[in-house]
Amino acid sequence: MPRIAAFRGLRYDLGHVGSLSDVIAPPYDVIGPELQDELYKRHPANVIRLILNREEPGDDDATNRYSRAAKFLKNWQSEGVLQTDPSPALYVYHQIFEYGGETFTRRGFMGRMGLERFGEGTIYPHEETHAAAKADRLKLTRACRANLSQIFGIYPDDANEAQSILESEIVGVAPLEATDHLGVVHRLWPVTDVNVIGRVASAMSAKPMFVADGHHRYETACNFRDELATNAALDANHPANFVMTMCVSMTDPGMIVLPTHRLFRGLPQLTSIQLREKLGDYFDCEPGGTGPSQAHSIWEGIEFENNQGKLGLYTSADDTWTIATLSDNGRTKMAEVASDHSSDWQGLGVSILQRLILETLLGAESLPKPNYVHLVEEVVEGLTEGDDDGSKYPLAALVMPATLDHIRSISEHGERMPAKSTYFYPKLLSGLVINPLD
Repeated sequence: MPRIAAFRGLRYDLGHVGSLSDVIAPPYDVIGPELQDELYKRHPANVIRLILNREEPGDDDATNRYSRAAKFLKNWQSEGVLQTDPSPALYVYHQIFEYGGETFTRRGFMGRMGLERFGEGTIYPHEETHAAAKADRLKLTRACRANLSQIFGIYPDDANEAQSILESEIVGVAPLEATDHLGVVHRLWPVTDVNVIGRVASAMSAKPMFVADGHHRYETACNFRDELATNAALDANHPANFVMTMCVSMTDPGMIVLPTHRLFRGLPQLTSIQLREKLGDYFDCEPGGTGPSQAHSIWEGIEFENNQGKLGLYTSADDTWTIATLSDNGRTKMAEVASDHSSDWQGLGVSILQRLILETLLGAESLPKPNYVHLVEEVVEGLTEGDDDGSKYPLAALVMPATLDHIRSISEHGERMPAKSTYFYPKLLSGLVINPLD
């Protein structure tokens, strides 16, 4: 069962940096070159120089973006830009954001969470990981010897007991506050009362934890711990036996999972008629209209029906949308081609799209990485403007996201969902707290 502990976080001294908003950044894996440049220019101590340092001409094994990150981290500590908190704390973390015309607050807290290898305890992954990303993060962890960004963990707590204990401690206390590039407001409160920390740890002790985001960083933390343990036995309370984690109740009102729609590359051009022929009697198909902008009305219908087996498919060859709904024959076929997975996994929209439509019916098992987008307007824009090279995407798909219930049930089966099954909005900031591993 997860072990939650307080820690002495490393945080920016606002007397040195001014506004916290100028030195924070989103997670490294959602930062493109343009945003990286913008963050570099925003402040000389922006955390981008740690989590995603630039590659420079002449980089080699000794001098590279990892060694530069480590140098920045060391220098900022010696200069007082980053300072270690005097007492161990749990860090209450709120995110205030707008979605669908409403304002939400997602509430959680950051602490150290004891590491368990996936499959060996009650910390569960829900998506696949990739070796290259883990190798990259391990190099950075070796160089900096710190968790520069937190894992995003979600846990079942119908009464929100653990969070409520902390919320009562911050009433009337002014938070640290930052606003990110998307306008999301992030607020932070350190809680250092040892009795409160003990009550939270006790409340969390019997709960499973599901990694919502940060799978690569979690596995990297395990790999780094194992590396250290090969040279010397680690005390049970050694920081490397833990990973900094944002813990959010699955019943928190601010927990929102957005869809991840797909704009596919590498498929041969086909018309909607040809697509329907390939889908055969595994799907009940109906025309959805023409033109990229039809995506809005199609998605409204899919989202309202809340049917994982219903997808919107666009074929650029004839600029046409097809609304495809999994039939009884389709469910039978899906059970056949995905017999290595549970019925819960088989019923996911992203699983149906990947395993049944792409791999089985279209015979496309080794496609280039799709363009993953979350807003319908991004789908429309992509279909209108084309790929980076101006070429049209041959196929696009509107697909329902996995729900929190899916994450729990499929994870507890020991399974992992297809890549990009979920998108938790908003992203957690890097730079609010750093967890030293020495």
